[in-house]
Amino acid sequence: MAYFIDLKTVTDNRGSLTVIEDALPFEVKRIYYIYGADGSRRAAHRHIQTVQATICLHGSCEVYNNNGEKKENFVLDDPSKCLILEPRDWHVMHNFSNEAVLLVLASSKYDKADYIHEEYK
Repeated sequence: MAYFIDLKTVTDNRGSLTVIEDALPFEVKRIYYIYGADGSRRAAHRHIQTVQATICLHGSCEVYNNNGEKKENFVLDDPSKCLILEPRDWHVMHNFSNEAVLLVLASSKYDKADYIHEEYK
């Protein structure tokens, strides 16, 4: 099932600095970000192999998750929180706030054959 990890964040009078170093349970092979998604739904799939780390850098969004046993909705609204999506996690990213920016770090490069679009029953 998807789960949150806290990213190391240092805050002082100059602002906050969040570091992603030795924090993820995989080696990053692909990085992308989603923005301008107001009112849109993204993803609606799971993977055969790919693990993903999602961080809402600006604004907020929600991730609906179904791993075949449990359904849960996660709110991403803090750039020091990282949601890990395992391959079995069928997910939909939705309810993006105005000007939200969602960063995704993936364990594999894009491969169309790695995607399963049908949600669990």
